[in-house]
Amino acid sequence: MKRPRLRKASKRLSCHKRYKIQKKIREHHRKVRREAKKRGRKKPKKDPSVPGAAPFKEALLREAEQRRQRLEELQQKQKLDRQKELEKRRKLDAKKNAAKIEEQTEGTVIEASDVILEVLDARDPMGCRCPQLEQAITCSGGDKKLVLVLNKIDLVPKENLEKWLNCLKKEFPTVAFKSSTLMTDRTMVRVKRARIDLSRNTECFGSECLLKLLQEHCRTQDKAIQVGLVGFPNVGKSSIINSIKKNRVCNAGLGRGLTKCMQVVRIDKKMKMLDSPSIVADRANSTLTLALRSIIDAGGSGSIDVVEAVDAVLNHCSKQQVMMSYSIPDFRNTEEFLTLLAQKRGMLKKGGVPDIENIAKLLLCDWTGAKISYHSQPPGSQMLPAYLTEDKIAEMQKGFNLKKLEEENNATVQALKYPSPASSIVFQSAGMTNGKIQENKVVGETSQWESLETSEEEEEDDFMETDDQDSMEEEEEEEEEKDVKEVNQGFIQLLPA
Repeated sequence: MKRPRLRKASKRLSCHKRYKIQKKIREHHRKVRREAKKRGRKKPKKDPSVPGAAPFKEALLREAEQRRQRLEELQQKQKLDRQKELEKRRKLDAKKNAAKIEEQTEGTVIEASDVILEVLDARDPMGCRCPQLEQAITCSGGDKKLVLVLNKIDLVPKENLEKWLNCLKKEFPTVAFKSSTLMTDRTMVRVKRARIDLSRNTECFGSECLLKLLQEHCRTQDKAIQVGLVGFPNVGKSSIINSIKKNRVCNAGLGRGLTKCMQVVRIDKKMKMLDSPSIVADRANSTLTLALRSIIDAGGSGSIDVVEAVDAVLNHCSKQQVMMSYSIPDFRNTEEFLTLLAQKRGMLKKGGVPDIENIAKLLLCDWTGAKISYHSQPPGSQMLPAYLTEDKIAEMQKGFNLKKLEEENNATVQALKYPSPASSIVFQSAGMTNGKIQENKVVGETSQWESLETSEEEEEDDFMETDDQDSMEEEEEEEEEKDVKEVNQGFIQLLPA
């Protein structure tokens, strides 16, 4: 017996239902037209072309095209002016934010911390010291301690590092440290584990020594302590915290001034670390000091010239060692050196012109980063600063086991691999760097009146922008009407009477 076939549902509609649907569609279209008529939709204007029989048609069209080009140039110029104004406004906002950050940090960190770690670059330890900061800590009273952390010790020869440790430990307790440079987030470890070669760059040296020193001080105080890290840009404050935590908890990188506000990181139950923005170098310092210890902003009014900064750095180094380090032939001046370096690294502008400014920034980034190995010699006759006395030194060293610290430093020094003295550039340090220590203020603290003023200014700027756009549209319409009238008049005059 055959199986009965299932019939498909018919798509036919009754006439009543079909007419009803068509009626609703017509009503909907009518409603849409009515609303569009109420809104007053403008029809696009048709271009009234010059009649083909008109004499001098090409000249008239040429004049109209020139007029149109002038109008487009005017519009482009107005657009560029508006963009420049917006850039100026953004730079002013950035300066205001930077001023707020400058006003808040160092006083806050000094007052909130029991132990202050002044982070120094091992390549130029004396240039990374701030006398105003050290004076503020030693003269603050109470039980505040100052410890020097000599970071980036793998970039200087071993003999030079030992000399600096012997020199600095006479004033303050000094810890030799080498932070990890390939620190990743916890979420990135699984993805990049196969790609990252766990070389010596990921290893940290000196973290156990620093932790033991702070934990012993914590036991002597019999209370929880806060440890503040201070220093100039790109000395490795955030990297030290990341190395101790063995995780990227603070933002760190090659750029200067990445840390914008104070950040609290818990190390254990009895210890917290405070990561702070960099000390602001005083503008009265030398060009060399500002080149290595300040945040370079090419657009800022107070920023230094990067070419002058590179010139100051090269004048304090051996020319032969710089040529060997960069594999550059002999050069007569700084501009020629930067030109050769830009050509070697392929940093060229349109037409093959060397990009001097960007290559100068890159060179300064190399010198403050971890690419270039250079070292400075400690002073021959060590004179104590005016704010340091024997009593102050004894007070700062009280509560620390200095013998154990020296043993740990020696173990750290022996465990690392160092560059040879021949491959490291000899650098003449400019001495201590003067910095600005501000009073204790809160980050981002603004009054209601300031916020109201800024909002009013923004509204005025938006209103001015809308006015400019309306005026431009009106000018376009007027120009089009003028073109039409001139073409018509010229055509009427040429017609026979």
